[in-house]
Amino acid sequence: MTESTVLSGDALIDALQQAATQSKDEVVTHAISRDVALPGDAGTAVVITLDNGLDHNRPNSFGPIGLGELNQAIDTAAARPEVVAIAVTGKPFILAAGADLSQVGQINDHAQAKLIAQIGHGVFHKLHTTDKPTFGLINGLALGGGLEIALHCDYRTVSAAAPAIALPECFLGLVPGWGGTWLLPHLVGAESAIKVIIENALSQNRMLNGPKAHQLGIADALFDGADYLEQSLLWVSKVVSGELTVDRPQVDTGEAWSAAVAKGRAFADSKVGGVAPAPYKALDLIEANASRDRVAGFAAEDDALAELIISEELHAGLYAFDLVQKRAKRPAGAPDKSLAQKVTKVGIVGAGLMASQLALLFARRLGVPVIMSDLDQSRVDKGVGYVQQELEKLAARGRLSPDKKNRYSALVSGTTDTADFADCDFVIEAVFEEMGVKKQVFADLEKHVSAQCVLATNTSSLSITEMAADLHHPERVVGFHFFNPVAVLPLLEIVKGERTDEATLATAFSVARSLKKNAVLVADAPAFVVNRVLVRLLSEITGAIDEGTDFETADRALDPLGLPMSPFVLLQLVGPAIGLHVAETLNSAFGDRFHVSENLRRLVEAKKAGIWDYDEQGKPYVADETRALFEVGDSPSTAEQLRVRVEDALADEIGRMLDEGVVADARDIDLCLILGAGYPFHLGGITPYLDRSGASERVRGKRFLDPGVASLA
Repeated sequence: MTESTVLSGDALIDALQQAATQSKDEVVTHAISRDVALPGDAGTAVVITLDNGLDHNRPNSFGPIGLGELNQAIDTAAARPEVVAIAVTGKPFILAAGADLSQVGQINDHAQAKLIAQIGHGVFHKLHTTDKPTFGLINGLALGGGLEIALHCDYRTVSAAAPAIALPECFLGLVPGWGGTWLLPHLVGAESAIKVIIENALSQNRMLNGPKAHQLGIADALFDGADYLEQSLLWVSKVVSGELTVDRPQVDTGEAWSAAVAKGRAFADSKVGGVAPAPYKALDLIEANASRDRVAGFAAEDDALAELIISEELHAGLYAFDLVQKRAKRPAGAPDKSLAQKVTKVGIVGAGLMASQLALLFARRLGVPVIMSDLDQSRVDKGVGYVQQELEKLAARGRLSPDKKNRYSALVSGTTDTADFADCDFVIEAVFEEMGVKKQVFADLEKHVSAQCVLATNTSSLSITEMAADLHHPERVVGFHFFNPVAVLPLLEIVKGERTDEATLATAFSVARSLKKNAVLVADAPAFVVNRVLVRLLSEITGAIDEGTDFETADRALDPLGLPMSPFVLLQLVGPAIGLHVAETLNSAFGDRFHVSENLRRLVEAKKAGIWDYDEQGKPYVADETRALFEVGDSPSTAEQLRVRVEDALADEIGRMLDEGVVADARDIDLCLILGAGYPFHLGGITPYLDRSGASERVRGKRFLDPGVASLA
């Protein structure tokens, strides 16, 4: 490969002009240049500030027109003999969020996709090839291409206040395609690069902050946010004058590199099971980049990016991303915010694990007193103790300052007397999933709390309307269904009973926002959304086992879906007893399409944790005593037959849910499954998958989504 592989000169300008004519409604990120006299008479630096003219709610992004401006700014600065350094930074708190995804989503031609990849490389590569030292000043959020532009620079500083630094492309169905798969591993080593590109991206899109990016070696220097730019320019002057030399460790491109790639493949397998192509493409690129030069690495990225941009997986990922970034933040059917009541104290009925997790969350996010109750003092003490222990752990890991730990700890208290809830504005129950118990809890609460106090229930399947039926103020009862683990899964199903009023709903949505959860409004139907879909899925699996399908085939049948966990692992996570209880509830409500397995009942009666046991290496197997519990038929299904059966069952159930008005439309079901069940981004949501597989039309005679809505045409 030669230097000519990277677009440059007139060819780059022609490509930029061609791409700009195809760009629709681009929000242009301008490249604004200004001269800065470096401290210590080190000379003149040109600081290029990326700024789209909008506030922090719309980060800088790169489209063809904006890249054209950046290209011109770099050329102009590089041509000036008096300039001793070129620095690139961003508007307040934001460097850039990478490529403009709204523009990328419009591309469906391979040549056009490759051109976008080549343009990014061509413009950014100039920061490496110019004879002047270049500096990436990471002043805030830097994602994807926003981080890659800094990686192309000779040196980097980062703000300690930068909240989000990442290469999240694999999360969406892409690879870092503007240099990231070559530049980052050659800067910090393959193991650290794979952590950023693969592990973080596939772990719910985890981000680095400024200090972690510096610790990893992405940035050469770390400065406080308050005077970040001034300190960075002082540092630039020292590098330019020779007063300061930046030394970086030698990267091992041999065995350590190969071992890191192998580890990355195992991690990708554990997360997506070989179904999503993007992380494996990224690993292929990184593996080959051990022996490829920079330009050859960029050319390989061009090809990979072009292939992925027009792939079904990317369009699915963009659909899911749009749901999470837009629809989740403007929930369909949410009342006017002005109707919400202020919450100054929270009560939690129950002190078990779920209740304790809730207490920790409410104290940290709302910063108001939280009081827990239970039947006896020992249970209360255990629940409050759990909160204190978790706060200690957070402090020990450096995630909480001592002051905050003490403050949150002081907010949480316990009681055995519901009269102590009298001054609460919001009380949530997290007790045993039995209607009589929950009705009694609310009846007791109503004797003490004000008429305006919101009474919320964390029920996973029971009727809100029935729960509130005997109260004097049923209008203030609302479903507030969290998902376990509470600290991790961002979904809240907010359930409206028949008499739930707008003020109560508005307060519930307001509290959800304060808790940093994404709320979806759900009608009062058995099991709501996530559990109804998952239990229908498990019903088909347990039904197939009862008919004679072997355990291994049943558990592997859904592997092509790329789900976050197999059916048996899901059953073990929720617990067979809860799985059986919800199946019985739904069977009672909807009939035999929710199969109640007598084999599952025997598993519960035997107090088994699940179908799988695990050997010393962690490999699952079915123990003989478990097999002996099962009485099965002689009509086994193949994995393919069972997969189609599950797809059709889900298409049927989701169609019924939409007909019943459980949610506003199919996008809300997708949102619930993504946020509440970890449904993978690369599939885009359950309804686009069912549309693509043909299940929607097999069962309903039509798709759930118009092709344009899901970007899956």
